[in-house]
Amino acid sequence: MSTRLIGLSLGADLCWPACFEEIVKRLSLQLELGSETVDFAVERVRIEPYDIRYKPRYDMVIDRITHWFPMTREWVKKIQVMDGVYVLNNPWMIQAAEKHTTYCAMARLGFPVPETWIIPPKAYPDQGDVPYTTRTYNDLFKLENIGDAVGYPAFLKPYDGGAWRGVSRVKDHKSLHHSYNESGEQVMHLQKAVDPWDIFVRGIGIGPQVNVIKYNPDAPLHGRYEVAFNFLSAEEWQTQARYVRVINAFFCWDYNSCESLRKGGILYPIDFANACPDSQITSLHFHFPWMVRAMVKWSLYCAATRRKPKLNPNWQPYFDIADQDIPFAEKLEAYDALARDHFETEKFEAFCAKHLGHVDEVCMEFFGTKECLEIFRKKVAHLYPKHEVDEFTNHFFGLVQFWRKTESEKQAQKQAQALPNWTGGKAAV
Repeated sequence: MSTRLIGLSLGADLCWPACFEEIVKRLSLQLELGSETVDFAVERVRIEPYDIRYKPRYDMVIDRITHWFPMTREWVKKIQVMDGVYVLNNPWMIQAAEKHTTYCAMARLGFPVPETWIIPPKAYPDQGDVPYTTRTYNDLFKLENIGDAVGYPAFLKPYDGGAWRGVSRVKDHKSLHHSYNESGEQVMHLQKAVDPWDIFVRGIGIGPQVNVIKYNPDAPLHGRYEVAFNFLSAEEWQTQARYVRVINAFFCWDYNSCESLRKGGILYPIDFANACPDSQITSLHFHFPWMVRAMVKWSLYCAATRRKPKLNPNWQPYFDIADQDIPFAEKLEAYDALARDHFETEKFEAFCAKHLGHVDEVCMEFFGTKECLEIFRKKVAHLYPKHEVDEFTNHFFGLVQFWRKTESEKQAQKQAQALPNWTGGKAAV
């Protein structure tokens, strides 16, 4: 028996890791892979000093803190470079591909990215070579000219993003100057607002799997991901799913979210470098089980097949498509073919069909248990005042029960469609 060990590199995550661990345990997998019988174990990664030549025990790692915790980021780099461990997500691309890079790359591919300018910092540190360099080489500019070029309303925001840090909506020259004066030493983007828009969506991608969710950025955290159905046409849903899968494959991300606004029937991607997206029951609620189930399936596939990390993204095939004189919809379909190949989609789906056919059933059962309820309670207690814990625990658990109901109905519908239509003992033609 050979064991594939999945490491969870965590920060303040509480609920999804506990659910992930419990589901993998309940699956009790023993897979015949070639000449091996393989089972799976999950372990939480500890932070400690290490010799760079030590050999890690993990077959794959799900990492959630390299974006802000340097010790873990450097450990993740070590186990990828020296040991070939597959890590979700690629630490180099999280570090290097900030919002500015993603805007430039997707604009290069022809995505309808809104008009975006980058603006030097308002202030600079008075130290070292900085004063001389800025005096010598920084061109003076009129901020209002940039505002006119972009158009109002617009959003002024740091070029590297980060949890809505420093974002302000500006409507004229006066508000633009005020927000820029408040931005300090940050390099800023000024981006044209998609206004008016009629729908806001967020697509979550895990490997080749994508879930598109209606989103309300103005709601409280627990209400932003809406429970809604049929809010996009099939073509629009496919477009948003392709946006997510292409962006993730392009930047070698396994887990990322992409926001888009619809205006005039066009989905404009506005924020798509979120490689540590919302993963908690207190934000995802109804959509939380999908995320956990998708993470279980992709992680088991990567660990079972010992998927190798792709440390150097290959962008040229995308650029070759971008340079063709064909409509963007055809380019997007071709980009998606590259993305599906990157994620080994056909192999993944065949693996799930052969080895993970009972994952849906196990997840359905688990998300209705008292153990699941208590996991939710611990997360809620971590964020909410004591007098609201029972109320919100029951609220989130209730939404998950609604998810179980809708999933059951979907499964029943699929089974009915797979059966022949019998009428009076004879098959209906």
